[in-house]
Amino acid sequence: MVRRALVIGLMAAALGTTPAPVAAQKVKSAPFSYLPEQGADRYDMRVPRKTLPLADGSGFVILAHQSAGGYAVERYDADLKKQWSTPIPVAPGETLEAFGRGPQQALVVLHHKDENGQNLAAVSVNLQSGQRSAGKVVMAAPPRDRRPGVSISPDGTRLLAFRYLTRGQQVKSIAATLFDQNLVQLQEKTYDFRDLGDFFSPAAHVANDGTQYVTLISDGMKKLTVRRYPADKSPEIKVLGVPVGGTFGGRAVTIRDAKFTVLNDGSLYAAALCADYATGEYYSLKVVKYDFNGTGDMKFSPEFRFTPAYLAEVGKASGLDVKRLDDVYLGELVLTAEKQLVVVAEKHFEDGGSEAPVHARELHVFGYNEYGQPTWHSIVAKNQVAPAVDAYTGIGFRAAAFGNTVQLLTLENLNKKSDLYLRSINAQTGVVSPPERLKLNVADDKQLAYVKDFTVWLGEKTIVGVSRPSKKSAALQLEKILVK
Repeated sequence: MVRRALVIGLMAAALGTTPAPVAAQKVKSAPFSYLPEQGADRYDMRVPRKTLPLADGSGFVILAHQSAGGYAVERYDADLKKQWSTPIPVAPGETLEAFGRGPQQALVVLHHKDENGQNLAAVSVNLQSGQRSAGKVVMAAPPRDRRPGVSISPDGTRLLAFRYLTRGQQVKSIAATLFDQNLVQLQEKTYDFRDLGDFFSPAAHVANDGTQYVTLISDGMKKLTVRRYPADKSPEIKVLGVPVGGTFGGRAVTIRDAKFTVLNDGSLYAAALCADYATGEYYSLKVVKYDFNGTGDMKFSPEFRFTPAYLAEVGKASGLDVKRLDDVYLGELVLTAEKQLVVVAEKHFEDGGSEAPVHARELHVFGYNEYGQPTWHSIVAKNQVAPAVDAYTGIGFRAAAFGNTVQLLTLENLNKKSDLYLRSINAQTGVVSPPERLKLNVADDKQLAYVKDFTVWLGEKTIVGVSRPSKKSAALQLEKILVK
């Protein structure tokens, strides 16, 4: 049975497991140049993380968008001192596709399209010297084909580029090419789906060892399916699928939003928000672990229903009269050191046309133990508004796990103080600490003030971000914050 976070909080407080309050101090800041994305890239969010920490804790690399003509990969040390800056030109017809980091290099992938065709080209940048390689085409496709895609493994040592082969609007197969961290081609594979019938949202993912997973939604938006293709030349294809939708009490329930995540340990998790097909009202959350390396089977967690009691909890947290759940989207699947899974979804919506502000409301947080059982849930109230100039990059949240604690970082205006706020969640109990202000005094003047894409943890106590202070003459700053 799912335990309410409020009850757990009382128990945890008695046991001394309530997350300790934090105190933050901005240690250093440096000027930062940034040009907001334009066009469809404002909404596609193909590269939602543009700051990546270095594995040895010595600093981080940033993919900075500084002009309409291109980006730059920049390396900083832990004290915000820039080590080098390498320009990545972007020609007309090119857009950013992916950004990753391996042990020795950063990878930038660009998509190019013109009347003759389209392709994905990868550029590697040496992390020590900043030296850039020549662009290498890793996938090409005809101009009218679907946009090809790319996946970079969690540790950055493998890159998988793929294109869709279609008949009409239906994908019939995917052609994929695997590369190592030096962009040396390792293998080519074709994933054949002719036996599947209709399906939606196919995507390919690559694990650290080169294992490839194809994820898709099938059976009329009711089933989550994963196909595993081994990294070696073995022809064995493992297929695991689980129905999460169906007809319940006369209601047709289908998948409204789904998220697949390959984690650093090679495990693959999926979460799905299901909704009433006729009304759009959200019905339940379902979570699946695909265990290809262990039992070779799936761990299907009991569904979490969005009951009237849950809607009452949402209303109590948000201060609104909540009659139904909608406009909620999956954000993060976070796995802790003890294999607890924390799923974070968020309510966000546009307030009018393309030039209207974007709103983000409460976070819906769900905890699962190492056996896949739902153990707690919590609703984190917030009310963020971002100007159209930075669309979805100025709202939302960032999350990171340290031990059995998940940290959540948001931009909010609480008690008339606009700032970044940090919350800690005990992943075993679901207890959420009060929001702690990081004391950056972020501007709240309806202009660009915070760029979530650049927020990253260098360690449990060190956060790097980009924001603009409330001083009228101030520009964006790159900031380092220590959490005590």
